[in-house]
Amino acid sequence: MSLSPVEIALLTGRWGQIPAPLSPATVLAHAIVQCRFRDALTSPAARAIIVPGTGPTLADAFRIADGETEEDDLARVALAGACLQAFVQANWTGPDLDIAPLDLLAAAPGAWTAESLHAAAVAELASGGEPAYHLAAAPAFLRLAQLLIARPAPSCASAPWWALRIATVHLRVLDEPVGTAEDFRTPLMKLAESLDGKPALAGRLHLELGLREHALGQDRLAGEDFVRAARATGLRYALTGALGRRTKFQQRDLSQLVLLAESRLPLDEDDDDDTPPAGLPAAEEPAPASIPETLALNDDTLLEQTAFTASGPSAQGALAHLDPAAPPPLHTLDQCILLALCLNVRNTQPAHGLTAEQMMPYIDRVLAHPRAWPVHTTALLLRARLEATRTRTVERSALQLQALVDQMHAADAPAADRLRMASALPLPSRWEMEQELARRLMSIGVVKSALEVFVRLELWADAVQCYAALDAPAQGIALVRDLLAGRRAEADAVVARARPAGASAKQDAAREAKLWCLLGDLDAPDAAAHYTKAWEVSAHTSGRAMRALGGLHFARGEWADATRCLRAAVAINPLVVRAWFILGCACMRAEEWVGGRDAFARCVALDEEDAESWNNLASMYLRMGARKAVGAADDDDDDDEKEKTTAPAEEYDDLTGTGAVPFENKLLAFRALQRGLRSAYENWRMWANFAVVALDVGELAEAARAVGRVVEQTEGKAGVDVDVLDRLVDAVARGEPAPEPTDAAAPADPSDTTVAAATGLEGQDPNAGPALEKALFALFDRVLLPRVASPRVFHAYARLLVHARRWADALKAHLDAYRAGPAAALQRGDHPDGAAWADAVREVTEVVDVLAVLGPRVDGSRWRAQGRSVVRVFMARMRDAMEGADGWTELERLAEEMKAEEE
Repeated sequence: MSLSPVEIALLTGRWGQIPAPLSPATVLAHAIVQCRFRDALTSPAARAIIVPGTGPTLADAFRIADGETEEDDLARVALAGACLQAFVQANWTGPDLDIAPLDLLAAAPGAWTAESLHAAAVAELASGGEPAYHLAAAPAFLRLAQLLIARPAPSCASAPWWALRIATVHLRVLDEPVGTAEDFRTPLMKLAESLDGKPALAGRLHLELGLREHALGQDRLAGEDFVRAARATGLRYALTGALGRRTKFQQRDLSQLVLLAESRLPLDEDDDDDTPPAGLPAAEEPAPASIPETLALNDDTLLEQTAFTASGPSAQGALAHLDPAAPPPLHTLDQCILLALCLNVRNTQPAHGLTAEQMMPYIDRVLAHPRAWPVHTTALLLRARLEATRTRTVERSALQLQALVDQMHAADAPAADRLRMASALPLPSRWEMEQELARRLMSIGVVKSALEVFVRLELWADAVQCYAALDAPAQGIALVRDLLAGRRAEADAVVARARPAGASAKQDAAREAKLWCLLGDLDAPDAAAHYTKAWEVSAHTSGRAMRALGGLHFARGEWADATRCLRAAVAINPLVVRAWFILGCACMRAEEWVGGRDAFARCVALDEEDAESWNNLASMYLRMGARKAVGAADDDDDDDEKEKTTAPAEEYDDLTGTGAVPFENKLLAFRALQRGLRSAYENWRMWANFAVVALDVGELAEAARAVGRVVEQTEGKAGVDVDVLDRLVDAVARGEPAPEPTDAAAPADPSDTTVAAATGLEGQDPNAGPALEKALFALFDRVLLPRVASPRVFHAYARLLVHARRWADALKAHLDAYRAGPAAALQRGDHPDGAAWADAVREVTEVVDVLAVLGPRVDGSRWRAQGRSVVRVFMARMRDAMEGADGWTELERLAEEMKAEEE
């Protein structure tokens, strides 16, 4: 099924050239495209579908008539779009609406009031225990859009697309995003396949899918959709460098980051062509096109924008012809895609200065050619957010944000221009803009002004934070208690009810539960009681109450209660990664390995970059099926609700014995750690864990690399897992020894990459034989020996050298091991205990034996003299303290033997 021309007009907000005949549904659609929502929603066609009624719910108030024809399906979907866009205009883009939801019920006077309609809509829009924002304007329009789109429309291909838009807007009016079981992607991907030849529509479809994933926090999926959108429209872009200047006093050009981009969509598609066919009313003369004011920086040092030189960019290929100083205009949809890609940079990169530097070129490229009101507004907002952290730009950031808030209420641009691209942008609502402005004021110390905004918007959690910043936390607690007791009423439009005189105003269940949770956050001694009350008030639907109660039990070490509460919380809202993580930690502490595995698996499914969850998932696999359970992770950060549960490598000791854990589980743990290390490449603890697990599953080359990473990242301070190292050397030493070197050629060093290439090692198994030997020599020579002086490391190196028949190097390694050991560390006057003395004597005996075995194999070696010197020096240092002790006779015997052999 493909989109009809009328459906395309409704989706894009451009009428174009749609020929006659004119049906009632076409006339209705034309009014909606022109944003004449009063005419559309009060028309005879609308009244035939939306029938006023009576009853306690909005489904009773707005009864949706069934239709059997294609015209009925189109009219119903068009009305759903009209209701959605009316709600968006009232709360996102402005200007103010000329119609209210109550106007649709004029045929049933007295059944509903504006206040009761508003309150019912807010209550019904609550989802997953999360309340809808109670001061949103005309929420009944959004609820009516849901009711209309819920009816099947098999002949209307755009119905799933409008369902996606409605669901995305619904997400943004909730306090926290809540996922649904509804599958939007499958039907929309089928629709995308039918959009061949319509690149703008295909690109917009992928973009809007990505924006929904962005709202749900699914950054990877969102990024993939944004890239698909760019491919669909043919947008070409590259983040590169070009010579330029950023300050007024800069004397020479330096490389500056720049985004080169070029559209393939024809720019004339952005031009309006809304001349209606005969029989349809012409639109009113539109107001002159307007865009939000772009405030100047007015800084004495920084330029308004980077001044690029005429030398051109450093990019090659298709974009090499573009001049960064004079970029060509972009299609409006491509501008939206660039802003979405800019968001993806923020979401998928760590929070540091480089992220802001990477984002700003995207925004500058969009601001270079203002084309549409919502696009320019979003770009200015993103720039204001980035500039808020820099001292030279923070003033413009605050003033620009204030200007954007003010222009939401102005009528400087027609409603059609404001709404046309609104669904393709992450534009915040009016209350979110004001909330962001108030938080900006709070961050620069203007707390009282921020408090006034929060109180006016009735954002009580933010208001309480202001009281805390003013050193008046008791006033915050009193505010919440007054709200719960009804001593302080919220806005009349929300709390007004038809009730007997003297009855106190009470919030709807979701709102009241949220206030009880807020009180629990503030009143620590009675927090558990407040969270429990919130759970009861919400009729067991408040996910926040169970998350908070579960976290409280976790902090107290009550693992069973914590898992019970957190399982209830994730059942209500499974999108909160933090709740899954704490649930996994609680299961770990309670030794519920399967439950912990499932929880951490959900964590990484929601956030693939959560390295800590990958590590803990591997830990769960290693504990499942083990004969002996070990303690759950280290306890370094017990005070934190989201504990750092990265387990040190030693905790795997009881799990890696032969047959302790099924091999399949070890392999799963290996893959989990391997994936987690992509996001935590500098986490040496994870590398230590990875070394142990890789060794167990036979990935010896990976184990060697992991041992090296631990030493490199800690500069040897964390030591070396010598057990892993010994097993790696054993794996090589068990193989066939290297051939004896001839006198004509020196022994080849397997650590030399040129030798490895000449002998064809690259094509061999990296976990055995010469390839593994080469990797181990590289590990010792380049990483371990320059940083670590450990006897066991030197002994392991010596065994590897013996296998390679490098006798001189092996002898030197054994002597280095002796010099780094406790025997060489003993000085004159030391009095070692019995065990230390026995170890020292053993080391001296062993090094003499090694000299006797390897010395004859080394040409020109004076191994007898070396052995005699070792014994003589050691005895001289320890004669005063240990002469006559156990082992002294053995030393004297060794000295005599070495002297006799030398003679």
